[in-house]
Amino acid sequence: MPKDERLTHTLDGPYSVTPIAMVTSDFEEKFAVPRQPGLAPSARARLVLIPPFDRPEALKGLDQHSHLWLIFRFHLAQRSTPTSSEDIAEANPDSTFKPTVRPPRLGGNQKLGVFASRSPFRPNSMGLSVVKLEAVHADDPNGPWIEISGADLVDGTPILDIKPYIPYADSLSEAHSEWAATAPIQRPVSFSPEALATTAQHQEPERLKAVIEEVLSQDPRPAYQQQHPDVDRIYGVRLMGVNVRFRCLSDDTQPAPHATRFEVIELKP
Repeated sequence: MPKDERLTHTLDGPYSVTPIAMVTSDFEEKFAVPRQPGLAPSARARLVLIPPFDRPEALKGLDQHSHLWLIFRFHLAQRSTPTSSEDIAEANPDSTFKPTVRPPRLGGNQKLGVFASRSPFRPNSMGLSVVKLEAVHADDPNGPWIEISGADLVDGTPILDIKPYIPYADSLSEAHSEWAATAPIQRPVSFSPEALATTAQHQEPERLKAVIEEVLSQDPRPAYQQQHPDVDRIYGVRLMGVNVRFRCLSDDTQPAPHATRFEVIELKP
């Protein structure tokens, strides 16, 4: 086959992929999900294998690794509301492709090429995360599943592939990033007496408190809201089965534009 014909055959699409697992996560909605893996190490998730991939032997040897690569789909990332042509747009990414995004790390004001970012708004809506492997439950009577921590995945995320993290090949000491060289600045987080009392009644009180602190310290608000605290606004997010109500306050101990802190006001069912 001539080279040009091979290229045409290779690019002939669209391709289809089948999820191999689904995520059950502490993050019940996409708001406040960490923007990168590892930023909330106390957060736990399960990768539940689905048929026909729910074979215990498919996980043989996985427990010999400390971390995993997950390839997944940003299933909640939508640029616009569905229309009658939604199926056509799904089959033809060119019809909705936007080449630039506004990364939150750059304040939400500067445009960057989508392929120079980790934005969920991508042509094929695929994501890649490295997570810590906590346990492999291959012989569970209800079906095999994997316990992980530090994931940046919302509940219900479809997993397309699982691969072991290989340190000698995947950890590159010379790697660098000009606009994301260090981890984001963490904001202080405090709890009201009422919120602390409710947290203590949770089935996992210490982990719940840690997850809340790790999530809020990253400032989960949209980038355009991060420049100034709105003390009159009460935010809410569901984490680990509870509705966490919090607000953003000024913090003179932090340098601008990060002079903010968060207070957890109350936790509701």
